[in-house]
Amino acid sequence: MWLSVILQADSARAEALSDALMDAGALSVGIEDADAGTEAEKPQFGEPGHHPTQLWDHSRVVALFDAEADLASALAAAASAAGFDAVPPFTLEEVAEQNWVSLTQSQFEPIHITDRLWIVPSWHDAPDPAAINIELDPGMAFGTGSHPTTRLCLQWLCDAVRPGMSVLDYGCGSGILGIAAARLEAGEVLGVDIDDKALLAAADNAERNGVRLALRHSRETLNERFDLVVANILTNPLCVLAPLLSARLAPGGRIALSGVLETQTEQVIAAYAPFLELRIGATHEGWARLEGQRREHDGP
Repeated sequence: MWLSVILQADSARAEALSDALMDAGALSVGIEDADAGTEAEKPQFGEPGHHPTQLWDHSRVVALFDAEADLASALAAAASAAGFDAVPPFTLEEVAEQNWVSLTQSQFEPIHITDRLWIVPSWHDAPDPAAINIELDPGMAFGTGSHPTTRLCLQWLCDAVRPGMSVLDYGCGSGILGIAAARLEAGEVLGVDIDDKALLAAADNAERNGVRLALRHSRETLNERFDLVVANILTNPLCVLAPLLSARLAPGGRIALSGVLETQTEQVIAAYAPFLELRIGATHEGWARLEGQRREHDGP
């Protein structure tokens, strides 16, 4: 058994308290929004190199201790080190031993993307055996179908892919988008990522689903043209990649970009304006999918 200590802290001192708790013997520490689940909840979205300016106004620091730990001494030492005059208000909960694998698996159910497509963890039966069922388990690489941006891209692929089309999945992560394209009868499908572990995960997931994906590291040369280009990354990388991704479209080819908050759409549209005209194709839970098409008569 372990002890979970939940302390209240303001944004200015939550991180310092978190570090001090680790130094005082906590097994793990996390910081949460104390207003989560209320109208005052404040979602935070960060990108590499662009961190939120501050944590939540009302933060909750959750620390896990061994049941035999001297909790009073640890909390007093941490509070003093973090600049508190006294231990902040806290609650204490017991955390019982449990089968963490079974608990994790229970949190991932089959995901209905469209009537044609489901994402199904390996420990579940397919809800609709007649549909396209992609077997995918949570792993180190991003992309299980549960995130709004992944759903938006999968829905676009269900509508856009035609038999034999060539598809580029840039920032492939788990390979879920490329696998979906292949299962939707695309021809050549190439997945590109900056992370070697993502490429290994994509290769494993493709083999599990009986499809062939060509995989390439982003540092390698990419000169091919594709009928469809899909990229589910983040706003800043998408803007930087505007010349590259636009140039990878064959004449008449279509592109879908996600990982973009609705408030960031104009920034991405402006970045692609010299190459393509983008529009908002769909939105879901504050995220947007941007779509565009290369003109048939565009030159190389």
